[in-house]
Amino acid sequence: MITDLILMNGYGAYVWSAFAFTLIGFLSLYLIINFQLKKEQKRFEKNFSALTEEKYNVAINQEIYKEILKNSGSKI
Repeated sequence: MITDLILMNGYGAYVWSAFAFTLIGFLSLYLIINFQLKKEQKRFEKNFSALTEEKYNVAINQEIYKEILKNSGSKI
């Protein structure tokens, strides 16, 4: 029963290799995107914290910055 599932009438090697290739591809894309997101969040926080007091007050009241800061979990 299990052997039939794995072999799939001779097509198992193709099916399982395609499945593994897809899984590895999705996993690598996830890891790359996650790494880039963390890098961009750190860059944003660094640039945002370097603002002058006047620019900081203007930026903190803008809706897009509120959303970004809320999602990043930053206490800036």
